[in-house]
Amino acid sequence: MTAHALDELLADGVQGRYVLVRSDLNVPLDGEVPSLKVADDGRIQASLPVIRRLAEAGARVLVMAHLGRPKGAPEERYSLRPAYQRLKELATFTVKAADDTVGESARSLAAGLADGEVLVLENVRFDPRETSKDDAEREAFAAELAALTGDNGAFVDDAFGAVHRKHASVFDIAAKLPAYQGDLVRTEVEVLNRLTDVPQRPYVVVLGGSKVSDKLAVIENLMGKADFILVGGGMVFTFLAAQGYKVGSSLLEEDQLDTVRGYLARAKEAGCTFVLPTDIVVAEKFAADAAHEVVPANDMESSSFGASGIGLDIGPASQEVFAQQIHSANTVFWNGPMGVFEFDAFAEGTRAVAKALTGSEGFTVVGGGDSAAAVRALGFDDDAFGHISTGGGASLEYLEGKALPGLTALDRG
Repeated sequence: MTAHALDELLADGVQGRYVLVRSDLNVPLDGEVPSLKVADDGRIQASLPVIRRLAEAGARVLVMAHLGRPKGAPEERYSLRPAYQRLKELATFTVKAADDTVGESARSLAAGLADGEVLVLENVRFDPRETSKDDAEREAFAAELAALTGDNGAFVDDAFGAVHRKHASVFDIAAKLPAYQGDLVRTEVEVLNRLTDVPQRPYVVVLGGSKVSDKLAVIENLMGKADFILVGGGMVFTFLAAQGYKVGSSLLEEDQLDTVRGYLARAKEAGCTFVLPTDIVVAEKFAADAAHEVVPANDMESSSFGASGIGLDIGPASQEVFAQQIHSANTVFWNGPMGVFEFDAFAEGTRAVAKALTGSEGFTVVGGGDSAAAVRALGFDDDAFGHISTGGGASLEYLEGKALPGLTALDRG
């Protein structure tokens, strides 16, 4: 069954109706309580179009979202207030904020909303029932959320970054109200289908990030679909060690060595080639100002730091090879930085991959999470890429072939 689209809801008419929207406002923050500010508003910008469409159509919009991982109780450092303030700055309509999620503040402000106005509820994870493993507890919370919409409400899920969670505001709420798929979720699914169904070849996947264990399932699934898998980031040292190379004090998951050896052995049979760095930037220590050298990937302990050296980025020769692979591709999916991009000295690998994607004539997808944060931190424009996903974990689980609770909930209707 196909999920109902937002256009269907708008065609039915939303003037004066309450619409509960699950948005993704889980943004990074800068500063200290009580002066926290949004550091990267990418997810807010991506959430804005659906909220605007509903408000302009006269709906009374209730926005629910999470931020961070509070322990099921209010914590000021996880308040949605900074995200609300940024949304309010960007909006062309009235935006208000509740001090709670389903309490007196939320009920009172919701009751007083005028057509075309928006109310942002406080962090749904401040209620322990949101993430409860107990179905009845989640359903009870979902019922209280639905009650805010009165007798003729609707639910729109536009938070792709949360669809892999079986949470009350993502999964259970879809059984309490007529449920619709937001434009952002629909776009994300369409993009990821292009990567998994019949991708245009050559198809290059670029994987980075710290741990290979985080990417095992996606490697398993994409080996039979991608032509090339380029590996960088901290996870590459497990690949290098699996080939018998010493990696000094670099991040290494010894318990994954046999799994990686299996991937390398099966790659040719699967029609896929792993491309590993030929040179590595090795540092004396994990620090922004650490002394560092470029050494061959198969002889990392040849640096001045010996066995204590730490690999923190792919080297210039590898950057060139990765860029060439990306430029020759018709489809590229990238998830995970190539090094510690937060430190200028070790950001060049990530910058090289991002730059290559912006110069590609193929279909390019940046797979959310740290990759999305990296391209913005390094000064690249979102429009320079084919698509920047708002969901790192959700994107990976979709590419792993998993059924995502938030999507299956929408398909039930």
